[in-house]
Amino acid sequence: MNIKIIHTFLFLLLSLSVCYAQKKDSTFVVKPDSVAAKKAVKKAIYSSARKAAIFSAIIPGAGQVYNKKYWKVPIVYAALGGLGYWGFTNHKQYKYYSDNLRNESDEDESTINVTRYSQTQLITQKKYYKKYRDMAIIFGALVYAINIIDANVDAHLKTFDVSDDLSMQIKPYTNLSYNNTLQTGLTIKLKFK
Repeated sequence: MNIKIIHTFLFLLLSLSVCYAQKKDSTFVVKPDSVAAKKAVKKAIYSSARKAAIFSAIIPGAGQVYNKKYWKVPIVYAALGGLGYWGFTNHKQYKYYSDNLRNESDEDESTINVTRYSQTQLITQKKYYKKYRDMAIIFGALVYAINIIDANVDAHLKTFDVSDDLSMQIKPYTNLSYNNTLQTGLTIKLKFK
């Protein structure tokens, strides 16, 4: 048992001496990890896209302002405003015909139908305006979702390189081979200056 303790003590002592014996090489320069740098850039892009989407979800058009695409804000508000007005006017007409239908079908003499429509015509009018009110709500929800998606995609594409240094050429290709067969196709040339 005593031997095991001595061996363990000597092992630890030698391990510590080896650890302290190593010194740093002054010629060795630590380069930043390229994978970590790529992850940091990717995280910055995705976090800015997430912010833009959240801003647009809270206030429509705020993500476009965050992305500095100010020209899109009036389009978002015009679409939402137009659909809101369309939905509001159709809902107003729906309520009008619904109230008159209720007045026509109840047995109370004090409530009267102010329109000249019959009960079946009132039902038709009510269904018509309900349909277009519901369509306005659905289209409004689509515009709202597109607003969020647009802000997210714009933030992702902020770092996309669209400089003049990139070019692509597509040209027709023909070749007559040694056994008199004609080869045709397209060639694509990518240039990175």
